[in-house]
Amino acid sequence: MKHVCILFCLLASQWTVHAQRPSLKRANALFEQKAYAEAAQMYQGLDPSQEVLQKLGDSYYFNGEMKLARTPYTGLFTKYKDSLQPELYFRYAQALKGVKDYENADKIMGEYLGYAVNSRKFIENLKKLVPYTYEIKVMSQSARTGDFGISYFGDKVVFASLRNSKNPIYSWNNKPYLDLYKAEVSKDSRLINIKPFSEEINTNTHESNATFTSDGKTMYFSRTNDERVLVGAELVATVKLYKAELIDTLWTNVEVLPFSSDLYSTQHPVLNKDNTRLYFSSDMPGSLGSFDIFYVDITKHPEGYIKTEYGNPVHMGNTINTIHREQFPFIDSENTLYFASDGHQGMGGLDIFMSKVFDDVYAKPLNLGETINSELDDFGYIVNEDDDTGYFASNRIGSDNLYAFTRKENERQFTVVGDVRDKNSKNLLPGTTVTLFDEDGTILGQMVVGDDAQYVFNTEPNKTYTIEGHQAFYIPTTETFTTNDDGNITFNIELTIESYDDAEEIVVTKDDGYIYIELENIYFDFNKWDIKPQAAKTLDVLVGLLNKYPRMEIELGAHTDNRASDLYNLHLSHQRAAATLEYLVENGIDRKRLKSKGYGERVPLVDCGDKCSDEEHSINRRCEFIILK
Repeated sequence: MKHVCILFCLLASQWTVHAQRPSLKRANALFEQKAYAEAAQMYQGLDPSQEVLQKLGDSYYFNGEMKLARTPYTGLFTKYKDSLQPELYFRYAQALKGVKDYENADKIMGEYLGYAVNSRKFIENLKKLVPYTYEIKVMSQSARTGDFGISYFGDKVVFASLRNSKNPIYSWNNKPYLDLYKAEVSKDSRLINIKPFSEEINTNTHESNATFTSDGKTMYFSRTNDERVLVGAELVATVKLYKAELIDTLWTNVEVLPFSSDLYSTQHPVLNKDNTRLYFSSDMPGSLGSFDIFYVDITKHPEGYIKTEYGNPVHMGNTINTIHREQFPFIDSENTLYFASDGHQGMGGLDIFMSKVFDDVYAKPLNLGETINSELDDFGYIVNEDDDTGYFASNRIGSDNLYAFTRKENERQFTVVGDVRDKNSKNLLPGTTVTLFDEDGTILGQMVVGDDAQYVFNTEPNKTYTIEGHQAFYIPTTETFTTNDDGNITFNIELTIESYDDAEEIVVTKDDGYIYIELENIYFDFNKWDIKPQAAKTLDVLVGLLNKYPRMEIELGAHTDNRASDLYNLHLSHQRAAATLEYLVENGIDRKRLKSKGYGERVPLVDCGDKCSDEEHSINRRCEFIILK
């Protein structure tokens, strides 16, 4: 009997193994098809091997279900930590953040990044750093609707939703395909009279994230391919960007944008305010790892020509983008970029960030802090700057929902303030450009001061900064300071900058209002323009001055006397000015800082006509060096 029991147990165990193999094969097939919801159900019934734990955790992770992902990831790290790829450290840390286990999340993220992380301190510091505080309210708490991707459409809004239960089911999450909906906005920002957006736009696949031109007659939106294509070894349904035009009351001329592809996704379009640039998210070649923010410039031609042309996609660089996800861009009227990311430091999942632009360079992104961001995914931020109201989406209560917000200036910010003055006269200097840098030299903020010459920037506690003032015809000045966390929230720093003519004896402001660099005159041989040794010594003084002040830009002006024809003198002076410029370039001065101009005999210092003495001719033959900035 004992042998019979043993034999039965062996047979039973073999039956169990054989029974599981088809289930694992089926689960893996679903996982490879990105049918993560159904795959997770099958993995739950399998023995917790390394493969099963990883793919179960990933199935939850890719659907944004961090609370469910934590358990299999914890088992995976408990038994197999030494054999795991780095990306799994990132995912596990995000899953731990998803349940606000910041202590353990920081340990795992620290191992992934190679340096210590303190999420709670980061979140606390943001309270004194973010420019706005927010009050929010959820628009709907129904898990059935799944709303996100909202945009302004005149006095209405348009958003994506899975509320159409008649749509086919999407295997990724076992929920209906998305459609676009439109809604009116009540006085308290609630969405009312919600209706499907357009039968011409909504199909049996996903449509989401619409953006509209200011006249409301053109729209761009995301649509998923209705068929999968083979990309590498995978069958993939990519997302493309489409354009449509409103003719009479119908959306028509629906066409895919030329830079979309079956080989990668382009999604989440948004136009800038003058409709000349389209921002979007993509994993196209050139992205850093996952989805990044790109833009294309738009040229609209008159009727009778090609109506619209699109430039090549431009990657927004690694200040904005990371090796993880950057998605859902939004551009306000000042070209401030808002976007969602899980690659920059955040509270968990996708967080919403803002980045201001200075001279076409975007600053280090700033996390918008608690209230807007949570331990789970927060994304799709838009704002009406006229009344500081807006919307965003979050899955913090279990499904994607829209939230309305009102914002006001944060009164708890750490700031540095001051004014800019002339070092010697102590007069205010309106128009000065003031820039704030972090200790790595990254631009954090920049502004041109107004009539009161005052500046203000937000800062963080316990950080070192450098602030610089730069004004045309002045020497840039910097001050370095360190903030603390002892209640000293505002730092007052008066920037004093000195003009070139106060700092250097050879720099003189003359009665004509121009600022000259006065050097010994440069002499050329008759009818020649090569630089003689004595002239080179004079120009070496100029090279030294330009090296001392690397932002100084000058004009090299050559003048002749009037003893030849006007045309001859103009040509000769042009050649001499150009030769002088080339000498400076050969001695290390950037060509972009130099301008050469030949004036011929047209701007004499002594206007003696045809009766000039040799001395007067000598005075009129000269090279002048004028500071341009």
